[in-house]
Amino acid sequence: MKSILSEASRVPFAAQVEEIVASTPIFDVHTHLYAPPFGELLLWGIDDLLVYHYLVAESLRQTDIPYEKFWSLSKTAQADLIWDALFIQHSPISEACRGVLTTLHALGLDVKKRDLPAIRKWFAAQKVENHVAQCMELAGVKKICMTNSPFDDLERPVWEKNPPQDDRFVSALRIDPLLLSWSETAPLLSRWGYDVNAGAASGKAFSEVRRFLGDWSKRMNSRYLMVSLPPDFEFPGRGITAQLIEHAVLPHCREFGLPFALMPGVKRAVNPQLRLAGDGVGLSNLTSLQNLCAQFPENKFMATVLARENQHELCVLARKFRNLHIFGCWWFTNIPSLIQEMTRMRIEMLGTSFTPQHSDARVLDQIVYKWQHTRRIIAQVLVEKYAELGQTGWQTSRAEVERDVKDLFGGAFEKFCRA
Repeated sequence: MKSILSEASRVPFAAQVEEIVASTPIFDVHTHLYAPPFGELLLWGIDDLLVYHYLVAESLRQTDIPYEKFWSLSKTAQADLIWDALFIQHSPISEACRGVLTTLHALGLDVKKRDLPAIRKWFAAQKVENHVAQCMELAGVKKICMTNSPFDDLERPVWEKNPPQDDRFVSALRIDPLLLSWSETAPLLSRWGYDVNAGAASGKAFSEVRRFLGDWSKRMNSRYLMVSLPPDFEFPGRGITAQLIEHAVLPHCREFGLPFALMPGVKRAVNPQLRLAGDGVGLSNLTSLQNLCAQFPENKFMATVLARENQHELCVLARKFRNLHIFGCWWFTNIPSLIQEMTRMRIEMLGTSFTPQHSDARVLDQIVYKWQHTRRIIAQVLVEKYAELGQTGWQTSRAEVERDVKDLFGGAFEKFCRA
């Protein structure tokens, strides 16, 4: 069928779509970054970029250094090894390697010289506050959602000192230890003044957990609660995880009007010798998510899943439950081929009522490449979809494209949170 639009009219419109996608500010709804007042918890610079766990796992495939020897090295020495293995001895064509180069190039550094000492010297001259502003500007990010855990012994003392607020950064309350390691976490809560014990899953314990969640939600001004879950998580269930979710987490979220974000599919420490880089992926039982959405319609749920094989089922669930918001291409799915596949499928099934991406950045500089790469993919998919609309006779205006892109880049998420 011949397109309603001529080639001459389609090309300028495609350029408009690309320009709108490239320039629309983003709310990065899930990261592992910290605001500058958190000091050294905010990772940035070339060595942190190079020792990112994606690159650790990739580099140890290319070398025969014993794991224990690698971990005994200083961060600088680890970065040297990774740079040599992945950027000098082999072409840096993986997404994680290309991302480092995209970031360095965007910052104005000459990567073709392959001069790691010069790159280090440049970063050493930067001031963290200026660097935060520069990276956010290059990424087009207006707001960053942190991942914040009161169970982190380095992070908790910062919150207890009431750090100055940075309007560019908002908080999400991470509760993995509470839900997944109750026997270890209950004594901590008791030590902090909450009347719980590891052997009792009673109404009193649930009430005290709610008090704990309320205290920290208010302290952090959290936008949502979140947990990453193993593939075999089941709900409903008799285990303590399901009981805490039903009797403490969900009532707390209803009271405070907060979404509960579930991130299922992680197999922890499939290779413990790789430490943080050693986690794997498994096919999740999304019936549990379906049960949560169906049984608790007054709660709002967010979800991103790790396995590619779960993505279509997740979209179907989002079509059935308006209290479910899909966000991002998480971790192992955050590569261009899968981002394109997943974004196209989600648009075809959900329109613009989802959030196609979050950076999941652990190092500040990563937001530059993750958003530059993702914007190009989202623009390609949107150009294709608007062209298909044109074949029906429907004409899409610039203002409508701007509206749609704002929804995809955080607007739909904020509407969902307010609903």
